[in-house]
Amino acid sequence: MRLRNLILISVIAPLFLVLLIFSLVAIKSLEENVSTRLEREVQVITNVIGTTLSHAMARDATEPLEESLYSAFSFHRIYGAYVFDASGREIYGLGLGQALFSPQTIREVAEQGEMRSAYREHEGWHYYSVLKPLLSPTGEVQGVLQVNRLNTGIENYTGFLSQLALLAFVVGAAGIVFGIWWGFRRHIERPLERILSVMQRVEAGDREQRAEAEGPQEYGRLAVALNGMLDAMAEKDADIEARRRKEIELEKRLRKSKKLAELGVLAAGVAHEIGAPLTVINGQAQRLARRDTLSDADRAKLGRIRGEVERIVEIVRQLMELGRRHNVEKEPLDLAELIQTSHELVEEDFERNAIRLELELPSSSSPLLANGQQLIQVLTNLLRNAAQAGVKRVRIHTREADGWLTLLIEDDGPGIPDEAKSKVFDPFYTTKPVGQGSGLGLSMVHRIINDHGGTIGVFDSGLGGAGFEIGLPLNDTD
Repeated sequence: MRLRNLILISVIAPLFLVLLIFSLVAIKSLEENVSTRLEREVQVITNVIGTTLSHAMARDATEPLEESLYSAFSFHRIYGAYVFDASGREIYGLGLGQALFSPQTIREVAEQGEMRSAYREHEGWHYYSVLKPLLSPTGEVQGVLQVNRLNTGIENYTGFLSQLALLAFVVGAAGIVFGIWWGFRRHIERPLERILSVMQRVEAGDREQRAEAEGPQEYGRLAVALNGMLDAMAEKDADIEARRRKEIELEKRLRKSKKLAELGVLAAGVAHEIGAPLTVINGQAQRLARRDTLSDADRAKLGRIRGEVERIVEIVRQLMELGRRHNVEKEPLDLAELIQTSHELVEEDFERNAIRLELELPSSSSPLLANGQQLIQVLTNLLRNAAQAGVKRVRIHTREADGWLTLLIEDDGPGIPDEAKSKVFDPFYTTKPVGQGSGLGLSMVHRIINDHGGTIGVFDSGLGGAGFEIGLPLNDTD
């Protein structure tokens, strides 16, 4: 049951019922009081007139009898006065209501010698009449006095008053109920509905909903408390989401680290198993190449054999480096100097392919706490990859924010397909032709950046080619 209906039924309705009963009792008491007062007044008037009439009838005088009857009409709403003898015959009378009582009733009053009163209706008029025996000085009943007071709407008046009071009560009760309903609707239900609507939308998934602090002070405080709770929930959700992303990233790192560690163990075993045969092959190829009887074509073939053997040895070495956990020895370095050194190492490739390097570095920047040799390896690898991709323009720019340095390397080459972006850092993944790349260069870059506590990602460059974004903390605490 709704709170509004519950209040109306349990509080307002019993209150109105009590008020209604009290009002009806009060009106009934008023009606009885009015009737009692009317009866008492008529009886007093009858007693007063009766005394005078008794003396007049004892002297058998007509004038005092008429004067006494006329004096009765000086009282308020006395509309009839009659004198009867003991047999019920009228002696003298004035006004209305002469036939209210039968002669038999009058004789009974005379015989009993007691006053009698009654409400009577005659010809559409309502009367309150009193019959009083008239006694002689010796105590004998000489006649009967009848005094009629016209009931000019006493009962109707009290009945009308009751109806009017009942109508006023109903109208007032309806007004009060409507006022309570309207006030409840405006000041209680609507604020509650607004708050409930916000909570339902939040439950449906719209976490941005907030309640308006309107209405009575209590609801304003409730809305503020609800908004505070929703803000706290939003902060908790954001914190949980951030932690979830960190956990996902950490899990990815752990999987990659585990993969690289397993790869390192495998590489160590492979290096151990094929190291000796490769040494023998390389030595025998070198010894054969020294013979004078060999032609230049055969000597070139032996040189190619030695080159491929050295390439196998280098791949094994890179695998072992990739799977090994490194303790990075860091020192404050100038990033511009690191970039310049890396450029010098690939300068020959850049000049051969007519590649222009654009540097957008701040005039002054914070020193970078890192291992210089490893970062030079990272930069050299990325620049050499760009040169091998046939680009004509490479841009390097940096920015600092919140204790982190972001380094962006972009080119105008063919770029990296979307399906390959998630795999470019995997070992042995390469888009180069067979024999031109081991697929370990970017994996090594990823491992070095990871060892520095940084991040690396790939994106589509604004120059039209590929872009790499490297994030590095400026100090160890970050």
